[in-house]
Amino acid sequence: MARYLFAPMPLTGHVNPGLPIAKALIARGHDVRFYSSARFKKAIEGIGARWVPLRNALAVDEEHLDMFPGRPAEGIAQLQYDIKNIFIEFVRGALADLVAELRREPADVIVGDNASAVVEAVHQKVGIPWAVYGITVLGMSSRDTAPFGLALPPSSTPLGRMRNKTLSWLVRNVIFREAKEHNAKMRRELGLPALGRFLFDFGKGADLYLQGSVPSFDYPRTDLPANVHYIGVSMPPPPADWQPPSWWQQLRTQRVVLVTQGTINNDFDQLIRPAIRALAEENVLVVVTTGSRPAEDVELDPLPSNVRVERFIPYAHLMPHVDLLLTNGGYGSIQIALAHGVPVVAIGKTEDKAEIANRVEWSGVGIGLKVRVPSETQIRNAVTRVFTTPTYAARAEALRYELSGLDAARSGADLLEELAGEQTLLEQSA
Repeated sequence: MARYLFAPMPLTGHVNPGLPIAKALIARGHDVRFYSSARFKKAIEGIGARWVPLRNALAVDEEHLDMFPGRPAEGIAQLQYDIKNIFIEFVRGALADLVAELRREPADVIVGDNASAVVEAVHQKVGIPWAVYGITVLGMSSRDTAPFGLALPPSSTPLGRMRNKTLSWLVRNVIFREAKEHNAKMRRELGLPALGRFLFDFGKGADLYLQGSVPSFDYPRTDLPANVHYIGVSMPPPPADWQPPSWWQQLRTQRVVLVTQGTINNDFDQLIRPAIRALAEENVLVVVTTGSRPAEDVELDPLPSNVRVERFIPYAHLMPHVDLLLTNGGYGSIQIALAHGVPVVAIGKTEDKAEIANRVEWSGVGIGLKVRVPSETQIRNAVTRVFTTPTYAARAEALRYELSGLDAARSGADLLEELAGEQTLLEQSA
């Protein structure tokens, strides 16, 4: 039996992708602890893991980001702020918590998401093997891609690589200079060695990097690190007590557009309400899921006759009936849609949404619009174009075929077992 300590950022889109992997490890008889906020205690204990509470770490809550009153609304400015004030600052208290937890009860491997830099810091402090799982598109620097955050297409031509190199210098030394200096100062204060690479590249040093997708969705890279493994998609199982709504049979009568918005940017005026208005007269059934907010908060009176609004519907039940996913760029939702061969319209400009929209376009599975609040015309035209252009559905079906041979939970557990096994052998030979 191996012992695993998961320590992702305490945000829904960061915790949820790790749960199926942790559950698979538990099913194989391994011991799993999960360091997170009280918001995720029920979900963590529901898979059979032990919950380890935050004690000294910054109490990040995605529904109360007003705790950061100066946080910009979108774009590079928002990313600059978040890296410095949320993701870097989280390391301070989390490092103290996790080192104390490991001294109390050791583990064989520590696992974080690709924004949880604290797992690298824990590795530096106690020497534990560490792994990372990706919760968005691969953001590592590459000679073949522009730096993450600029939302530019890749280029591996001589001129393209010169562009990439120049922009990488600009990003490191100008755009994110303040965050880089803040991180270096924090590491000195915590007694950590210099990172030795750019902030977004900390995962390059991991023993294992689990990327939840397939290469066809991502940009090609001739310098992809050897620790990166594409492991496919984890399909969350439906709750045992879930009952379908009264309108469920209507899913079989016409094309279905699923509209979903994220857990952080959940202002319904950014996507949900414009989408409902844009598609009100179209010959489609519009299914809206509101996630972290009640369905009643949509507040459209009257609701168009072709729209159904629910707070939550398990994707395992819903996605086989969906013909198009209209999303503000949620990475996990898009991967689950592609696992069912569903084409995508991704609209978004905050956090990583513009980069995700680029990958949707690049892979050919749909349309990506890099705007914060789309017009009704933009939404309607994008949906119509996907439905009337067969290549989008064909590419989505091709990725479905590619994803069908992978199970992220199983593959992730296999690789983490290998990592723990290597550590066990090293201990035995010491």
